[in-house]
Amino acid sequence: MDEQEPLQIVELRISYRYATAHPWVVQAIGGFLSAYFMEYPGFRVQRYMDELESGTHLWICEAPAGMKVLRLLKRLKEDIPPCHAQQIETNPPARPRYLIDCPTEPEG
Repeated sequence: MDEQEPLQIVELRISYRYATAHPWVVQAIGGFLSAYFMEYPGFRVQRYMDELESGTHLWICEAPAGMKVLRLLKRLKEDIPPCHAQQIETNPPARPRYLIDCPTEPEG
């Protein structure tokens, strides 16, 4: 049997304005992430936090190192209201961070 794939820790955040505009998505995303391990063994939610000072909702997840988190976000976006999902730049060894926010309006 092969050794287990190395794990990475990633953060998934929802902005205050997105959570305020769509309050039900916090629970929906929590359920989506909790069930995602059925498709991807090794993926799991380690911890959920509501950062009171920023209003950000944060999930700290454990995922196989080769898992494409942007693919997870693409699937998630199919189940929630329109949003903008992006990776937030970090300096190693900081863990990868992803943010879901309200879509940006085109200037016109």
